[in-house]
Amino acid sequence: MREYIHCVARWIPEGVCHRALKAEVEVVDGKLNELLWDLALYRHAMQRTVDALWDLDKVPKKSRAHQMFYNILRSHGFRAHVARNIYSHALTLVESTRKNKGSKPVIKKLSARLDYQDARVELGKGVVRVIIRDKWYTLKLKHGGDYIWRFKELRWKEVHVKYENRKLYVSVVFESDYKPYIPRGIIALDVNLRAITTYNGSEVRRFKTRFADALTKRKRAEELQGKYPKRWRRNEKILNRIRSLHRRARNIAADYCWKIAKLVVLDARRKQHAIAVEDLEGLRESFNNKSDRVTWKLTMFAYRRLQHSIISKALECGVPVIVVDPRDTSRTCPRCGFARDRDSIGAVNIWLRALYAYMGCLSHSREPPR
Repeated sequence: MREYIHCVARWIPEGVCHRALKAEVEVVDGKLNELLWDLALYRHAMQRTVDALWDLDKVPKKSRAHQMFYNILRSHGFRAHVARNIYSHALTLVESTRKNKGSKPVIKKLSARLDYQDARVELGKGVVRVIIRDKWYTLKLKHGGDYIWRFKELRWKEVHVKYENRKLYVSVVFESDYKPYIPRGIIALDVNLRAITTYNGSEVRRFKTRFADALTKRKRAEELQGKYPKRWRRNEKILNRIRSLHRRARNIAADYCWKIAKLVVLDARRKQHAIAVEDLEGLRESFNNKSDRVTWKLTMFAYRRLQHSIISKALECGVPVIVVDPRDTSRTCPRCGFARDRDSIGAVNIWLRALYAYMGCLSHSREPPR
């Protein structure tokens, strides 16, 4: 569905996209301890399935995985669709990890993925019902009604249940139609560690990021691990401090990404502009050409998290998105005599490449995706 224009940019086409309702819940029908036991069994089954797949020389096809695991999982009390979800998810996890040359996946979180056969979503009552083995549990959404009713007209696809930090959460994935408008202009984004630079064809704006703050928290956590290499895993005080720092670093990055995404996308919608961002598909591969310190910074820097937040918000609001080739955007001079900092040059070049994509549609008598 991707349409490449001049090999420098592509539009995100209209179609079906996914949105997630995320909320803390409480068990109102059933026992929490029994649900946690089912989640623990789900995690154990997932890990054993991953271990078995990892020991194979080649990742099998789904039909072969069904023959290997389905009856075993059913014998442990898992429902038919839950058993299929377990080995399907394990297959995807192992395949992607091997493709990225990572180490064997370790399942740490208490969570389960359920589809329409094993979950019921009743937004009118503010509840979600789930079953993993042999018992149904009714979970009441602990969230504002206005937020929940934003999803009432959408079709839900699957439910994720997760227990973390002594709290129970659900994430309900909905399907919605993405129909972007025809843009009147373009806002280009160049992302850096300390600032996000935007350019709309006439004005350069900067937004200070909080990635450096998150980076400081993570650096302190790693310093504690280096200071107590043998004690930090067994000393509860040190371990809790390290976990707290990592959690705060993740929360800072996540909170900032969603706030800046909302600001940028709503501004673009108000002006009827498209948003142009860099293509980050090659980000992981580019780490191989950088030092370990730079790799660590870029990982925490959360390029992907920020871009995911912006694109998700744009899909929700019907804002057109153009993804451009990021190569040399900060090093190529837009025109002779143009003297600006690297971030401004990068934003201008992203804007120009997005503009070429838009003009390419018009010159070929094609409307931009809408």
